[in-house]
Formats: sequence, structure tokens, C-alpha cells
Amino acid sequence: MPRDHAADPTAAGAGTGTRGPTRARAGGTLRIGIGGPVGSGKTALVAALCRALRGELSVAVVTNDVHTREDAETLLREGVLEPERIAAVQTGGCPHTAIRDDISANLEAVEGLESRLDPLDLVLIESGGGTLSATFSKGLIDRQVFVIDVAGGDRSPRKGGPGIAFADLLVVNKTDLARLVRADLELMRRDAAARRGERPTAFISLAEHPDAPAVADWIRMLIAQRQAVLRGAGALAAAGAGTDAAAEAEIP
Repeated sequence: MPRDHAADPTAAGAGTGTRGPTRARAGGTLRIGIGGPVGSGKTALVAALCRALRGELSVAVVTNDVHTREDAETLLREGVLEPERIAAVQTGGCPHTAIRDDISANLEAVEGLESRLDPLDLVLIESGGGTLSATFSKGLIDRQVFVIDVAGGDRSPRKGGPGIAFADLLVVNKTDLARLVRADLELMRRDAAARRGERPTAFISLAEHPDAPAVADWIRMLIAQRQAVLRGAGALAAAGAGTDAAAEAEIP
């Protein structure tokens, strides 16, 4: 039977995890998956976020490539983080499989970083280049960012797909090229809103704003919410509410 790709992959029970607010893990590390088509600017966005957040947060990155370490090596050349904060996964096949179906290699890389760099605030997990159907398992990440770019034309939001429709944040990159490729940004905004409802969409240009402030601020908000919930859970435990009550604290 054909799989219904229109179904929300973030719904409860989808993939290998559950949606809803994500429960705290030890250390409270926020894991964000960054996916999108080849050439949309995923690695450039990861580099921008590392530069923007490394002074205030403890950040690490996991990259995914099929047969190389190219994305990790790009980040190392640009010096966005210390080498020990960057791990590379070579998927050996379809990049979707390594972030959605068999997440073991990525999970091992993430948990290794969390163990070595504890306390770690944020892990960015960059998928290899995919299609509009690429999504992350909720057993691997807490939030997903999906990146498309204006250079690919203004029809992508209208075409939809799980990444566009259900990612926690949709990023439309390279808005500075809209005039050159005759892309209608207002049309893209309307189409994205129609597909996504109340889920947020950020239109960015790394050429004009190299630290991706809109995306960085969204991550700062998530971190602040996460830390507040963890503090609340700690206060419950300290007040004698018991481990069961503290465990019920749910992270945005």
C-alpha cells in the first residue's frame, strides 16, 4: 500500500518517537535537525548559527554526507567551532534513512558529543541533501528546521511535502536572489502560510545578514523555554514533589 506522505510525521507515534512537547534528557541538550534539498544553504546556515551562538551557548554539530566528510570539513575550514565539537556521519546511502529510519549512527554521534562536552546546550544535526519529503525521526531530534531557497523558484512552498508543511521552522533562504530569478516572495509567503498554518516561516539572506538573526533568535527562544522548564522541574524535585512530578515537566 502506498505510504501517505501528506500525513504529519510529527504526530504522536510517527517515526521512532512521539511528538508533543519533548521530555528532558539528562543535561537538557536541545537537538535541532536541519534538512532540505541539495544547495539550499544548510551548511551555510549551520555555520552562521555557530558563529551567532557560540559565544553564549555550548554548541556542537553533526553533519551527514553519503561518502565524504565535506560538510564537516567546510565547517572546520571556516573555524566556526573547535574541531572536537564537530562530528561527521557518512551514511553510505540515502541520507533520509540515516535521519529517519535507522538513526543509530547519528544517535551515537550526538550522544558521544553530549558525553564529551557535557554540559552541552545545543546540537545541530545537518542532514545530507534531500527532497521535500525529508524528515527527522523524533527519536533523534527535538525540533526540525527545513531549508529551501529562492534560487529554486517560487513554487516550492506550494508543492508542499512533509518538510515544508510540518517542520517546526521553515527557512526560505537566498532572498537576495529573488529579483534575479524573478521569484515572487509575497507569493511564497502566502503559499507557505497556506501549507503551514501557524507554524513559523523565516525569510533570510545570509549574504545580507550572515549571522541568520531570525533563526538564531528562534533557537534562543527555545533554549530559554527549555531552561525555564528544567529549572521548574528541579524546583519541584527540591520541594519534595517527587521524581514522578519532576519527570512530567515537558520541554517545548
